[in-house]
Amino acid sequence: MPFCTSCGNQIADSSRFCPNCGYSIGSGAPGSELAAPAFAPAYAAVAEPLDYTIQGDNLQVVRLKLQSGQEVYAEAGKMVYKTANINWETRMTGQSIGDKLWGAFKRKLMGESLFMTYFRASSPGEAGFAGNYPGRIQAFSLAAGQSWLVQRDAFLAAQTSVSLNIALVKKLGAGIFGGEGFILEKLTGPGTVFIHAGGDHIEFTLAPGESIQVDTGCIVAFEESVNYDIQFVGSIKTAVFGGEGIFLTTLTGPGKVIVQSMTLEKLRRELAPMRAGGDERNPLGALGGILSSED
Repeated sequence: MPFCTSCGNQIADSSRFCPNCGYSIGSGAPGSELAAPAFAPAYAAVAEPLDYTIQGDNLQVVRLKLQSGQEVYAEAGKMVYKTANINWETRMTGQSIGDKLWGAFKRKLMGESLFMTYFRASSPGEAGFAGNYPGRIQAFSLAAGQSWLVQRDAFLAAQTSVSLNIALVKKLGAGIFGGEGFILEKLTGPGTVFIHAGGDHIEFTLAPGESIQVDTGCIVAFEESVNYDIQFVGSIKTAVFGGEGIFLTTLTGPGKVIVQSMTLEKLRRELAPMRAGGDERNPLGALGGILSSED
């Protein structure tokens, strides 16, 4: 049986549309690959509800209870367990070899694995996923077309109706000094998606024009409507001796923002105090603590 090259869902040979995401068959021949239509069918606008629970404190696990035929995909190596009736398969999606290779290249730029692992329940079952270091799991229930931008390597798992793509920071200064680099991950609904980031998470809802300044590298995610930029801290003395670096990341509403109390880079630095340099996401990290936070 062929697979949908848009969402990875398995389809029947005679199907004209993918029942999961609504993509239409390109050539109409059995086993042919799928092409994106010029419109989204109505049934693709709402994803099937996903039953899940998040357990734990700072070493959390998300438990997905899948119904018969329900499917999710996850970053390779993030599965903790699954019941025997859940089939899993690692594969690349794309309409051609070139598309598959380009998709794999983009995933590597995002800090993810070359392949994604798909989990499909043949009957009601359960699968669990967790991050690779202490932190928390955040769940988003995305409407059709709704997008969040998240830090690199944050993706954990999602329904196959959710699109995972690369997002480039549009402003040069934000890309160099913003702490997240030029590359972010873009998650677009419909469907439920889970991300993982270090420490505890704090959520802000910004009104139009309202801003919050965040230590570089501490941004977990923000809605697409939020403006992302950097701002000078105010004085050289504060930059050199304040321990926060020269720049702070500025997020301006409207929209929601999630920040983290501990980044993986800070954790590594505390565990290896003799190691010089700041946040590894900063392209100018070799300049040391002047450009990067040391708290």
